[in-house]
Amino acid sequence: MTLDDVLDLLKRRPFAPFRVVTSSGESYDVRHPEMAWPIRNGLYVGLGGGAGSADQVPERAAFVSLLHISALETLPRGGARKR
Repeated sequence: MTLDDVLDLLKRRPFAPFRVVTSSGESYDVRHPEMAWPIRNGLYVGLGGGAGSADQVPERAAFVSLLHISALETLPRGGARKR
């Protein structure tokens, strides 16, 4: 994946939630564009808290290197949270 692939999903309006799948099989759901922070070589994904929670602030963040993103999958808007 490229940074442009990630940026395209984050800029989509209306925003469509998506899942970042890594080469190790882990996945991270991005349910709001403010819960992902792209940088030159990867992506930070906010975990816990955030959109829909009382405080709107993630509890922690995971870093995913662009080299290890194996897929980006769109998600249904109201689906269950995986991680």
